Amino acid sequence: MMTSIKTLFTATVIFAAVLFSSGALAAGEMTVRITPDIASVEVVHNGKKINIQRNQDENHTVNPDFAKTSRKCPPFCVQPYSLEAGVETIGELEVLDYLSRINKGDASVLVIDSRTADWVKKGTIPGSVNIPWTSLNPAQGADPMSIAEILENQFGAVHQEDLWDFSKVKTLVLFCNGMWCGQSPNNIQTLLRFGYPAGKIKWYRGGVQDWEILGLTTVAGE
Repeated sequence: MMTSIKTLFTATVIFAAVLFSSGALAAGEMTVRITPDIASVEVVHNGKKINIQRNQDENHTVNPDFAKTSRKCPPFCVQPYSLEAGVETIGELEVLDYLSRINKGDASVLVIDSRTADWVKKGTIPGSVNIPWTSLNPAQGADPMSIAEILENQFGAVHQEDLWDFSKVKTLVLFCNGMWCGQSPNNIQTLLRFGYPAGKIKWYRGGVQDWEILGLTTVAGE
C-alpha cells in the first residue's frame, strides 16, 4: 500500500512538473498572475502560439544575464525616463496590451527588439520582431536601400520623389536590455531624424531586464 501511495505521489509531482514546463497551467491554477485580472497573454512568435505569463516558482531568481548591477559607462549608461519629446515611455502592461492587439489582428502596431542578434538569442519578448539598432543607423554601416526596405515594408512609410510620407506608419514599441541600454534609444533617435512621427513611437525603458525580473515569459531568438 505504501509503495502504491509513493508511486502515485511521484507520478503526481512529475505530471505537475510537465504542466508547469509546458505552460499548460489553467488560469485559475496560477498563483503568480500578471495582474489580479490577467493570468496570461497569448501571442504568436515565429508562427507558434505562446502564452506570456509569470514564472510560477516563487523561489525563482532572475536570469544571471540580467543580474549584474554595474557595467562600464560609456556605453552602458543610465537612460533618462523621457527619451525625446513626444515619445511615450511605457511599462510591461502597456507592452502586453500592444502584443495582445497584434495577436487579435491589429496590423498597425509593431513591437521591436532593437538589440543585436547575440542578445536576442539569449531570449526575447514573445511576439516581437528583431530590428537591430545597427540596421537603421548609417554610421553603423546600414545602407540606404536596406533602411528604405525596413521603412516601407515593415513600418508602412511611403517613398515619393525623394521624400518620405509617414502619415500612415505603424505605431512602434521599441525595447532593448533595460534602463542601462542604448540600443533602443539609438533606434528611436535615428527614426526621429528620418522624420518618423514621435507620437507613433513608444519606448519600453525597462526592457528585457525588467521583463526578466518580473518572471515574464521569454523565447530564444533566431
